[in-house]
Amino acid sequence: MAKNLAVKNESTIQALRVEKAAGKVSNDLDKVIHERMRLGIISALAANEKLSFSDLKKLLDTTDGNISVHARKLEEAGYVTCTKSFSGRMPLTEYSITKDGRKALVRYLDHMEALIKAMKGGV
Repeated sequence: MAKNLAVKNESTIQALRVEKAAGKVSNDLDKVIHERMRLGIISALAANEKLSFSDLKKLLDTTDGNISVHARKLEEAGYVTCTKSFSGRMPLTEYSITKDGRKALVRYLDHMEALIKAMKGGV
C-alpha cells in the first residue's frame, strides 16, 4: 500500500512538473505568430523568397481582408516587409520575411517543440 502511494505521489509530482513546464513554454509563445493565419503567412514566406498578395490568398485559401489584416500585424511586428509596385498597369503587393521574422519563427518552433516534449514527459 505504501508503495502504491509512493508511485501515486511520484506520478502527481511528475504531472505537476510537466504542467508547470508546459505552462511556461505556452506563456513564452509569440502571440503574433501563434495565430493560425499569421503562422501560415510567415511559414509560407519562410519557404519562399517573396510572395504576392494573390499568391498568399490562394495558398492559404482565405479572403482579401484576412490577408490584409494578418499581414499588417506581421509587418507592424517587423516580421515581414510589404513592397507595392506595378506589374504593367496592375498593382502588385509582395511580402517577404525579415531577419527578425525568421528568428521569431525559429523561436516559435523551438517553443512548440519544447511544449511537445514536455507534454510527452521528456522534462
